[in-house]
Amino acid sequence: MTTHPAVSATVSGPGSVTVHWTVIDSPLGRLLLTAGESGALTSLSVPGQKGGRSVRGPEEGRRQDPGPFRAAEEQLAAYFAGELTEFRLELRSTGTEFRQRVWDALDSVPYGETTTYGQIAARIGAPRAAVRAVGGAIGANPLLVLRPCHRVIGADGSLTGYAGGLERKRHLLGLEGIPPTP
Repeated sequence: MTTHPAVSATVSGPGSVTVHWTVIDSPLGRLLLTAGESGALTSLSVPGQKGGRSVRGPEEGRRQDPGPFRAAEEQLAAYFAGELTEFRLELRSTGTEFRQRVWDALDSVPYGETTTYGQIAARIGAPRAAVRAVGGAIGANPLLVLRPCHRVIGADGSLTGYAGGLERKRHLLGLEGIPPTP
């Protein structure tokens, strides 16, 4: 993977503290990673991602700095090479209590396995009627790949929406040895 050279830019998104960011190449395309002042990763976005972060124009408080991302870059390279099945990175994302519960449930889905929206709802103690809300929380996941929302499929086994695009979802599931769905 290649870390791209420094440029002055703004990372769009919430917060008024210094945001560090970098862009690295991957089999999914260029990945935009952001981290807060502590170095904890706050987002991983892909080009064209629905609701993803973007980089544009100079602004104070935003700094391109590959330093905080060395471990993430190494672990992502190992993951894409099929050598890593669990990330060991400090992640920090903000969201409602409901979203946090959904994201925590996502974090517990093992490498090479899938789950459904209904199963995630059950894991967090939400009623079956909350499946749409669970889907919304999964779609708002700011940490693609690192928080495995790609492992969530439809109740009938179909590939359902993925903020990074269904082709990337297929790629990630294939990488993890999950057979393609019809």
